Amino acid sequence: MKIHSQLILLLLITISAIEAKTPNLVLILADDLGYGDLSCFGQKTLKTPQLDKMASEGIKFSQFYAGSTVCAPSRSVLMTGKHMGRTTVRGNSTKPIILKPGQETIATLLKGAGYRTACIGKWGLGTPNNFTNPNDVGFDHFYGYVNMWHAHNFYPEFLIRNGKVEALENKIAPKWEKWQDPKLPQGGRGVAIKKAQYAPDLLVEDALRFIHDSHVAEKPFFLFFSMNVPHANNEAGNQGMEVPELYEFEDKDWPEPEKGFAAMLRNIDRDTGLILDLLQRLGIAEETLVIFTSDNGPHQEGGHRADFFNSNGPYRGIKRDLYEGGIRVPTIAWWPDTIKPGTTNKNQWYFGDLMATAAELAETTVPKDIDSDSFLQTLKGNPPEKEWTRESLLYWEFYERGSAQAVRFGKWKAIRSPMFTGPIQLYDLSWDHAEKNNYAERRPKLVEHARNLFNKAHEEDPNWPSPKKR
Repeated sequence: MKIHSQLILLLLITISAIEAKTPNLVLILADDLGYGDLSCFGQKTLKTPQLDKMASEGIKFSQFYAGSTVCAPSRSVLMTGKHMGRTTVRGNSTKPIILKPGQETIATLLKGAGYRTACIGKWGLGTPNNFTNPNDVGFDHFYGYVNMWHAHNFYPEFLIRNGKVEALENKIAPKWEKWQDPKLPQGGRGVAIKKAQYAPDLLVEDALRFIHDSHVAEKPFFLFFSMNVPHANNEAGNQGMEVPELYEFEDKDWPEPEKGFAAMLRNIDRDTGLILDLLQRLGIAEETLVIFTSDNGPHQEGGHRADFFNSNGPYRGIKRDLYEGGIRVPTIAWWPDTIKPGTTNKNQWYFGDLMATAAELAETTVPKDIDSDSFLQTLKGNPPEKEWTRESLLYWEFYERGSAQAVRFGKWKAIRSPMFTGPIQLYDLSWDHAEKNNYAERRPKLVEHARNLFNKAHEEDPNWPSPKKR
């Protein structure tokens, strides 16, 4: 009788283990969306009802940072869990400096844990010399743009699906025909004269299809839905905020690029809502963590001005700055029945933390030699045993405009430009959100501490030469 009871208990435990499914992960990444662009983060003019609802049902992070202040290195930090002093791709470049097969990424980690993995949208992580780069580093499925310049074009003649060129019905203006060779480092960029298929709409359709198919396959999944909006089509000059229609903004007394920006934000909000709605209809919302964020601060391109809608909110700087406006990004996490609704977290997190968080979510080993703190327990509402402090460093580098570097430690943030040779600026972010009050002369010991952190964080890489340290 005792043996019989033990067998029944063992059977029940086995059935429970089979039924217990590892949570899915959906990461939605907007392109050049500022901290102040969402109404739940303070936007006064434009409305984002779906994202506001997501925030009211989930958690907002008020001090969440992108990996960099431009797209390719920011994505590299996200994928590798290593900050800008150590990640593979540290700038936007036409050279084939890329993540390579065998390199650990979030995708390889989750794929190894049994997840179906997909990247849909803008890869934009360096300039790969092949079309399979996303697949080569862990994604079972890829659909979208491989190089970042192609992703400027909202009406391209082609997209890439799992390493193969897939023709679309759009037609590019003769001026740009020479760039339509997909093998070129900037292949696919340009401006369309026949606008039949709007790529962002194709991308969200594919994302919804992947979620549905993963549910049918009864496997946990990781979807990296990497939008290419509200970036501008830089090749279109002041007409770069391309959208199929302007909706209710058409009659506004605004410049045309600002109407286009508003329509893009409307579509970002709509598409996020479509994903959340599908998860609920499929009955898998409670087993899916959804994170929404942006790759860097707001742009000032395509005729759009970052200050028109106050896109950087209360912060100084925009895209290509290492001030807060260039790297602090609006971030929301949604996980029904796990995250306490309507909460806000003020701890300091950044893109690199997604690696450790994903590892803990999938109950797999956290990769070694990364710069990553997991925020999974924060999502679950489990307070730390002692006062929370970061273990890994918050550090950034930027290789354009003479170069710069920044580091955050506690309430303090230091910026130095040029890297390693310029003067150090020091700001107290506990109250000085606009970074107007430089404490460098008043706090020399903190300046020396920042200098040591700068030197310690940077690892030399022949692909990214930096000014000599001192």
